[in-house]
Amino acid sequence: MRFFIDTADLDQIKEAHDLGILDGVTTNPSLMAKSGITGAKNIEEHYKRIASIVEGDVSAEVIATDYKGIISEGEYLASLAPNIVVKVPMIKDGIKAISYFSQNGIKTNCTLVFSAGQAILAAKAGATYISPFVGRVDDINWDGIALIEEIAEIYAIQMYETEILAASIRSSRHIVQAAKAGADIATCPLSTIMGLFNHPLTDIGLEKFLADYNKGNS
Repeated sequence: MRFFIDTADLDQIKEAHDLGILDGVTTNPSLMAKSGITGAKNIEEHYKRIASIVEGDVSAEVIATDYKGIISEGEYLASLAPNIVVKVPMIKDGIKAISYFSQNGIKTNCTLVFSAGQAILAAKAGATYISPFVGRVDDINWDGIALIEEIAEIYAIQMYETEILAASIRSSRHIVQAAKAGADIATCPLSTIMGLFNHPLTDIGLEKFLADYNKGNS
């Protein structure tokens, strides 16, 4: 499973890149605003900066919700850098736009996916990625990881090429569960990925190794 980080923070992106674990980035206008990036021109320039750091795909979200608007905005976003992926909402005009983009060599990420039926529509339209929102599904007392499992099973049976990008990941445990469920990618804050390092037995073991080493060198 590949790791994307869900942020617009350049320092976090660089840190993940330097660790050698960064496969891509997802972001949106809310994350841009959180990093102090506002205004269309500034957001566009920031996408370029992110894309220059990351070797993998960078999802850039459209604001438009009508077909013509999504196409116009998406084509422009895709022109900013070769690794920009156009992030399109799971709506009727969004699926229509994804079909257009796939026929014209533009990668897409179908976002706000909450059901297997929606995942089938996105795959049929030729989406490069779909983003099922694991945490948000859990929030309404459904099972977000079970949704990943269901989509992965359908995609395997139907041999769809669309990749499952598990989003709204709330914990390090979610990452492990999403990997087991068949997600191709997990996107989450860097802090959530860093949580995978943590285990008390690792800390205890390292402390003992260093103590034993220091005994022999005292």
